[in-house]
Amino acid sequence: MRLTVLSVSYPLAKVSPGTAGGAEQVLATIDKGLVRAGHRSLMLAPEGSRCSGLLIPARVPSGVLDENAKREARQIFKHLLEQTLRHLDVDVVHMHGIDFCEYLPDSDVPVVVSTHLPLSWYSSGALVHKAEKVTLVSVSQFQARTAPREIEIQCTVPNGVELEDFSAPWHSGNYLLAMGRICPEKGFHLAIEAAERVDEDLILAGSVFEYPEHRAYFESMIVPKVKGNSRLHFLNSVGGRRKRHLLAGAKCLLIPSQVCETSSLLAMEAMAAGTPVIAWNSGALPQIVRNGKTGFIVTSVQDMAEAIREVHRIDRQVCRREAERRFDSREMLTGYVSLYKSLARFSVPELQAA
Repeated sequence: MRLTVLSVSYPLAKVSPGTAGGAEQVLATIDKGLVRAGHRSLMLAPEGSRCSGLLIPARVPSGVLDENAKREARQIFKHLLEQTLRHLDVDVVHMHGIDFCEYLPDSDVPVVVSTHLPLSWYSSGALVHKAEKVTLVSVSQFQARTAPREIEIQCTVPNGVELEDFSAPWHSGNYLLAMGRICPEKGFHLAIEAAERVDEDLILAGSVFEYPEHRAYFESMIVPKVKGNSRLHFLNSVGGRRKRHLLAGAKCLLIPSQVCETSSLLAMEAMAAGTPVIAWNSGALPQIVRNGKTGFIVTSVQDMAEAIREVHRIDRQVCRREAERRFDSREMLTGYVSLYKSLARFSVPELQAA
């Protein structure tokens, strides 16, 4: 059964190998996997995105990403999505944005929504009142178990990473690493403080999106530290081979997230590269990082500093084997394709009978 799947990104986040967002990385992996398996992959995403299938580029606002920019981008996405469904035969629409309900198509085509972010972040009623039109998919068992009773999660497809992209040296370099979106909830100032306490070099690599609150956090909490600490090195967003090399060469990856993480592709990628992870006791992170085996789970800056001192005890080959056992993206792709097929069959029974 050859499928045509239309994946829809968050309207203000480009999809590319260098993207900082987990949702965008999952979308890119699904797109590549669909093409490799002989399916037709369409992707609606901001102009400048890159994909293996057919890109439907949206020219969305740039500059300051305030409420007006968000509103305009959603309108553009809604128009392009409805136009695409009118002109192309699509079996399934797969939506990845937190604001999906603002451009949900008025169509009989089955819609899948992956809930990449904490469920409490979605707009009031989006996951309840829209449930009759969509199939909600959680991205981890933790997220499914902790979902409020009124939100019906139909299935779980855990995130995964492309293991073949990571070759793991079994000897670390001389730096600590933190990376991701630079924003208050990711807590990178805490990683900086922990590195300062142990007097270690820290590389911070990340994107600063032009949301006012993100820019304010970067200017007030990160920039002064970069200017005043010769052992702190800030890089812009990195992706592809450079990202993999940074992960593989680090003593450890620091994830000081202050939100209830639904998953962590970055932790999975670090382990795929043989690198231990020191992560905050937040959301799904304790289910991803095995405390004392593939890294450490911490609850304070002091805990993080002490874990850095002990991270040499973690066997990097154990980290790699754990990634191979639990985080292979092929299992994620199998789960989504199986779901797509079941929904496509349900939506066109007469075609299947013929």
